[in-house]
Amino acid sequence: MTPYMVGAVHYYSADIGDGLVLFDAGPPTAEARELLPHQIDLTQLRAIFITHCHVDHYGLADWLQHSSGAELYLSRQDAVKFQRHEERMTRLAEILSSYGFSGAAIEQMQRSFQNNGLFPTPPQQYRIVEESPELADLGIGWVACPGHSQSDLVYLVGNGAVTGDLLLQDIFQAPLLDVDYDTFQGRFRNYDTYCSSLEQLARLRGRSIHPGHRESVAGVDQSICFYVITLIKRAVKLRQMRSIPLPELTEQLFGGRSVDPLLHYLKASEVVFMWDFLDNPQLLQDALQRIGLYDRLAELFEEPLKEL
Repeated sequence: MTPYMVGAVHYYSADIGDGLVLFDAGPPTAEARELLPHQIDLTQLRAIFITHCHVDHYGLADWLQHSSGAELYLSRQDAVKFQRHEERMTRLAEILSSYGFSGAAIEQMQRSFQNNGLFPTPPQQYRIVEESPELADLGIGWVACPGHSQSDLVYLVGNGAVTGDLLLQDIFQAPLLDVDYDTFQGRFRNYDTYCSSLEQLARLRGRSIHPGHRESVAGVDQSICFYVITLIKRAVKLRQMRSIPLPELTEQLFGGRSVDPLLHYLKASEVVFMWDFLDNPQLLQDALQRIGLYDRLAELFEEPLKEL
């Protein structure tokens, strides 16, 4: 288990002949640090592959690397996030300010990031997945599918696919409001990139899916449909609230309850994602058409959203 709302998080190992590789590293908790050496022979660990650098998936990466001497592999975007952390926090504050959050509210959010341990010790040595042709010799492939984060990677081993938070059973993982790591100008467009990534996710059909949370995934299509249905239903409820400033709206969505500022940030991120969908539902429709899932969901688009 973890102290995060998502609950248990998974990591996976594979024997590649001359050692073990590990996919994701678990959260930086004492329980996880105690458990891992009992489940993984660290003396045999050759490489660690991170699906995306959210704390519950990479939190023990630095400790694991030092404990085992294994090579650590990250996406290019996660490397940028580590290298330009302070600039990222400054730009994120500007984005939140542009949505109406006060300086005091933003400061509380950033303090909450620290208090909740969202930024554990970053790894000091790592290799970039996109710049590592030796992965093919290890029998490991990868597919970039940004959307949940800017750095989401799916790792392919045999008929298996380690999907991080991209394909989950009955979980809606709200993409985080963040600066665009390519330009450090403006926010990252999670909704747009998620629509683009759907074709990559659809190519995982027929593989054994190893998700970041929950025990299993019924199938690629089921996971995508659940996510899209949840997106549309929540967006429809928000449609009549577009005129409400985002800070006030998040307060309303929490029913006036006093909650951790981190939760306000997460909810604000979800709302912006929904707003992007409401601004351009055709983008998602087109993506679903291309992967053959639109007919299953057409009524959701044609009825609740017909006046958009």
